[in-house]
Amino acid sequence: MSRAFRRGALVGAGLAAALAVGAVAVAHQSGGSDGAPRLTVADPYIPLPATPDGMGAGYLTVRNSGGADTLVGVSSPAAGSVTIHRSTETSMEPVAAMDVPAGGTLDLARGGAHLMIMDWARRPALGDELELDLEFAKAGRVVVKVPVKPLTYRPGS
Repeated sequence: MSRAFRRGALVGAGLAAALAVGAVAVAHQSGGSDGAPRLTVADPYIPLPATPDGMGAGYLTVRNSGGADTLVGVSSPAAGSVTIHRSTETSMEPVAAMDVPAGGTLDLARGGAHLMIMDWARRPALGDELELDLEFAKAGRVVVKVPVKPLTYRPGS
C-alpha cells in the first residue's frame, strides 16, 4: 500500500468515526430518530384538602427520555376542574401549557408549578387513589392514578 492510500484511509476512518459520534449525540438529544416523546410519571400525590369542599393541589414529575412535548391540559373524573398553575413570589397564576423538554423533566411540586383541583365529585379521603388524565401535545393522554396523602406529606418521607 502506498503512503498516500494509507493516509487517505486513516482520514476517511477518522471522519466516519466523527460522523458516527455526531449522529449518536443528535439522536440522544432529540430522543431518538423519530423525536417522539417517551414520558413516564413519577411520585404523584394529592395532599388531603384542608377544608371539606376546598380545592386541592396535585404534584408529580413527568420524565421524558424522548423528544420535547408540552403538557396542554389536565382533567379528572373525580373533579369538575383541574388547571395548571405556576407560583410566583406573590401569587399563583394559571398557565395554558407547560413544556416537557427532550431528555428532561417537568416538576409539579410545592412552591412551584402544580395542579389545582376544584369541584370534587366527592370529598377525597386519605388512601383514595384518584385519576388524573394528563393531555400532551404529542404523546396524547396519559392516565395516572394518584394517591391522596396527608396534608403534610413530602415525597421520600
